[in-house]
Amino acid sequence: MTTAVKNERQIQRFKKWDVNGNGRIERSDYEAEAMRIIKAFGESPESPRGRAVRDAFIGMFEYQASEAGVGPNGALTQDQFLAVNEKLMFKDGDVGFSRLLRPTIRAIVDLCDTDGDGEVNPAEFKTWLKAIGVSGADADSAFQAIDTSGNGSLSVDELVNAVRDFHYGTLDVPLLGR
Repeated sequence: MTTAVKNERQIQRFKKWDVNGNGRIERSDYEAEAMRIIKAFGESPESPRGRAVRDAFIGMFEYQASEAGVGPNGALTQDQFLAVNEKLMFKDGDVGFSRLLRPTIRAIVDLCDTDGDGEVNPAEFKTWLKAIGVSGADADSAFQAIDTSGNGSLSVDELVNAVRDFHYGTLDVPLLGR
């Protein structure tokens, strides 16, 4: 894992989620990301799957905010975001990473899984990545790199591993978007 790549990706994530550009990320910024994904699948934010995605993003924010000491109605500066993620995603290893991100990835997979097979196929993946600003060609190449089983679909485990490896700087696929 290269520290420079790891830090740069965390900074990119912060800037992406700082929707209003105020230099802080708040609960509303996480909700905005969730809404982009929910709307991309034509799902109602009030449906069970829509609520699950929104709740997972809010839970992720609240967990990070609690760890940073700002509380669920607070805001994280970039330095706080980087420090909290350093602890939760990197120092606490796979357990911390899974505790922070697995619920959100699971909820997104459940939303994306339009054919009900429990996994994400290439078309579903492309819709998800398009919602976060990744082009179709980039989504195709990312899918191929993430599909470690080679079965033509992505499991929650494959996606959790891919997001982890991306943030650790050991997988170079476009997962951040615009």
